[in-house]
Amino acid sequence: MLRAAVCALSFWLAAGASAMSLPAQDLMRWIRSNGDHGALPFAIVDKREAQLHVFDSSGRLVGSSPALLGATLGDHIVPGVGERAQQGAVRADERTTPAGRFVSFGGINNTGEHVVWVDYDSAFAIHRLRPGRAFKTRVDRLALPGANGKRVSEGCVVVPVAFYEEVVQRYLGSGRSMVYVMPESSRISELFRGL
Repeated sequence: MLRAAVCALSFWLAAGASAMSLPAQDLMRWIRSNGDHGALPFAIVDKREAQLHVFDSSGRLVGSSPALLGATLGDHIVPGVGERAQQGAVRADERTTPAGRFVSFGGINNTGEHVVWVDYDSAFAIHRLRPGRAFKTRVDRLALPGANGKRVSEGCVVVPVAFYEEVVQRYLGSGRSMVYVMPESSRISELFRGL
């Protein structure tokens, strides 16, 4: 089990930089060059590619992974979605993964699971793939190339269990961190000024 996790982690580290899209690389350089992350670990969510890239506090890439994203296209947070999420009543048109720059922190959700809260008030988090009826289907979706088929969550960024435990929880989940979510319906320079 440990050997498999180490092999998977080695793959993520080796494939990470080459897997980054050019816009994600531009954002990474901008964050590093102006110190926007404030010496905190940070992550870039590339929604157009359905990828999560995680960096340590010095800006070194520590891993990349495919990710499942919100089922509904859009870069906004729907007002009141956080309250409805706690009741399991998020409508199909509210399942967006919002774009922006977020100060995040590790925490526990309402079922006792460790998550990285990207925007607590809207219940927007990065979490591991959860067991259940859809587990196998979602594992298969994560293995698909590109972003097609990866729009299935209620808005959260969902990654494989081993990647969450070995990379996300370790670097983003033990304190404060920054999460940059790239837009899909507008230009990245409109969201991150000076890029």
